[in-house]
Amino acid sequence: MNENTITLYRVPEGKTAKVHSLQSTGSMRRRLQDIGLIEGTDVRCLQRSPAGDPVAYLIRGAVIALRSEDSSQILVSL
Repeated sequence: MNENTITLYRVPEGKTAKVHSLQSTGSMRRRLQDIGLIEGTDVRCLQRSPAGDPVAYLIRGAVIALRSEDSSQILVSL
């Protein structure tokens, strides 16, 4: 992990990041890959809920809401 790599959860609203790697395992890792979260995919943070969890992301043309515990397992670069 370099200095430009952060978790997806920390990406500010309106910013786009590129997926670096997934730290999750098992069925959750497979679900994330199935929605298009693979290395090199661009992900845009669209909107945080008022409580901050979940967060809406634009992933390959689809809006997906992810919980903080899941988005914290995705490493991205800005």
